[in-house]
Amino acid sequence: MNIGLSLALPAYTIDPAFLARTAEQLGFESIWYAEHPVVPVSSTSPFPATGGAIPDEYAHFDDPYIALAMAAAVTTELKLGTGITLIPERNPLLLAKQVAALDLHSGGRFLFGIGTGWLAEETEIMGGDFPRRWTQTREAIEVMKALWTNDEAEYHGKYFDFPPVRSYPKPAQVPHPPVIIGGMAPNVLRRIVDHGDGWLPNRVTPTELESSRRRLDTMATEAGRDPASITISVYGQAPDPTLVKSLFAAGADRVIVRAEHVATEAEAGAQLERMAEAVL
Repeated sequence: MNIGLSLALPAYTIDPAFLARTAEQLGFESIWYAEHPVVPVSSTSPFPATGGAIPDEYAHFDDPYIALAMAAAVTTELKLGTGITLIPERNPLLLAKQVAALDLHSGGRFLFGIGTGWLAEETEIMGGDFPRRWTQTREAIEVMKALWTNDEAEYHGKYFDFPPVRSYPKPAQVPHPPVIIGGMAPNVLRRIVDHGDGWLPNRVTPTELESSRRRLDTMATEAGRDPASITISVYGQAPDPTLVKSLFAAGADRVIVRAEHVATEAEAGAQLERMAEAVL
């Protein structure tokens, strides 16, 4: 079973290299970092988990790409994921290079978890078009795939428009790292079949997952894709062995359990050991 580890907040208080090395030694398959580059002081966007105000700790995300680069430097097998990269808040030409460099220098271990975000004010501060954030994200995916797979690439869309350019390095994975689309939007499965390589849901029951796996397989077959080529990675779950087993039985290819925030490396190491004993 592929069991990944997601990091609680504030993740930057403990060395990402220590966490990654410990996770690999204990047998976790992957490690995942989220991102919020800024959190507005005033916001009317409801927090998805509760419908209320945004918790203060959401202003304390580490930078996922720096954290994963540090993780890559001290591990050899551990896969490196973003859960998620907020695509409307990033320039895809710069992001394509970051992704390619991380994948290349890690030996092809990057898992490109992506999403469009829920915090409207943050997206707009960062230059995104929140009401049409999926359209913007779709263009960004097309831009990055073109840069990863061609010696010269150009793009002419609504949000991104540039003449032929060269972008190196190329990713180690061919044609590119898997694009794993997060969220529970009504059209998410169609978007995965059309543009992605996997699904990254985080608030899904085993029953919902089983139904979605069947629908995803049917849609992939109808589109001429091999259903087995599309993965499901269930994100941010409690390290409950019964829950983890039920998610795999329902069709998950990977389950990513969440660690709670602790203050010291000793506490973090002990927590990861307990989690490993429970789910690995």
